[in-house]
Order: sequence, then C-alpha cells, then structure tokens
Amino acid sequence: MSDRGTWPGVGALILTQVRHQVRLFLRVPIGLFFTIALPLIMLVVFNAVFGDSTVASPAGEWPTRQFYTGALAAFTAVSATYTNLANTVPVRREEGILKRWRSTPLPVPVLILGQMLGALVVAVLGALLLLIVGVLAYGLEVDAAALPNALLTFIVGVLSFAALGMAISSAVSSADSAPAVANATILPLAFISNIFIPLEDPPRWLDLLGDVFPLKPFAESFQASFHPIDPATTPDASALAVVALWGVLGAVAAVRTFRFDPTPGSVSSGRRRQRGRQRST
Repeated sequence: MSDRGTWPGVGALILTQVRHQVRLFLRVPIGLFFTIALPLIMLVVFNAVFGDSTVASPAGEWPTRQFYTGALAAFTAVSATYTNLANTVPVRREEGILKRWRSTPLPVPVLILGQMLGALVVAVLGALLLLIVGVLAYGLEVDAAALPNALLTFIVGVLSFAALGMAISSAVSSADSAPAVANATILPLAFISNIFIPLEDPPRWLDLLGDVFPLKPFAESFQASFHPIDPATTPDASALAVVALWGVLGAVAAVRTFRFDPTPGSVSSGRRRQRGRQRST
C-alpha cells in the first residue's frame, strides 16, 4: 500500500512545523531573553524613570506608563518576528539544517509558513505578557470594543514583519552578520517611531521618515486601541496600508531570494567542510 495515504495533510504539517519552531525558540535562552525578557525589563525601567509624566497625542494626553506598555508590546512582536527570523534562519542555513529539511518530503511553502507562524505565536505570547503586566502594574485600560481593531492591527503587523524577517535572512551574507544587520535596521527605527522615546514635536523630516517605514504606523495603530481617553475601535486604513505594503514587498523578496544552501566561503560551511576532511583522514 502506498505511504501517500498516511501522509499528513497540509494543515497538520503546518501545525507540526509551528509547534517545532516554537519548541526550538524556547530552547534558546538568549533568544528568550532578548525577545521576551528584555522588553519587560525596559518597560519596568522606563516607567521607573519616566512613568510619572504624560504623553500628548491627537486623542488626548495619556500617562507615560500606559504609553510604554503599548509601544513595547508592539516592539516585542516585531522582535519575535523580524529580528528572530533574521537571526535564526541564517544560522540554520549555515549549519545545514535547511538543506536537510529540503531533502525531506516536507513542501517548501509549509516549511517557510511554519517558521513565520511559529514566530507569530511567540509574538502573541510576548505581547500578551507585556499587556498583562501593563494592566496589573501600570493601569493600562482595555476597552472590549477596541480589541478587534487591536487584533487586526497586530496580525497585519506581525505577518508583515515576519515576511520582512525572512527577506532579510536571505540578504545577509552569513549568520555572523545577521544580528548586526537585524539590529542596524530595526533599532534606529525604534528611536524615531515613538517606541523608546515619545517624540511629541519632532522635526517634520523625522516625522515623515518614521511614517514611511512600517514600525511607526504599526506601533501607533496598535497603541491607539489602548488609549485611556479615546481608544481606537476602527482600523487606521492608511497606517495598515503602509505596513501591509512592506509585508507584501518582504514576502515577494523572501520567495524570490530564499536560499537553502549556505553562502560559499561562510564560516559555518567552512567549518563543516573541515570537519568532513578530518573524518575522512
């Protein structure tokens, strides 16, 4: 009898991949720290220093401690998707894991989608932790009517940043350079996107620069759902369009440039060839 009849369906394969990717992430302490623990530490530190002030917004002023909760929850989601994938995929490529996966019957789209959805699960867990701490410790208010908007914004954002992370993972030349590229592309944006510093009256050019890239539209749209005075109950169509456009561009680039084989001459591939020669002698 053919084994094809016992082969799991696409849905089961994707679910298995998602569980596998989440399990791999939880086994890496440094990834857990930078993705989950560090934003939580930043939330506590920022609120200890700036928590007694207020932040001006078009919907009215709100306490800084609540502002930081939404901002850092969005940043946690970006770290779990964009930064996480940009760092881990090149490592798995150079260690030959992706090449071995490719030799299995597992369809390539299932593998890529499983990695993206696994990052989405981590993003949900990290952002939810930040929001729970915000509610319990910093008086963050959650309006049930605004939750659908927050959920839609979150899904669009994390999927877009996951696609961008997969695209960047193919652009980097080696696993050693991946952290530098990921941080160099996301941290400067965080400073001009009202994540670490609330920019109440920035220069016009800086404000426009933040609007062009996806982090600021995503963070501000997500934050708006938790505003204590006027929580946003409807999506910001223009902001989500910017985020989604970047996601589409990232997905197209990821599909066109995704590589299973390591770059010739990379450190890890060179080490594997050296170990192979040592075994043969």
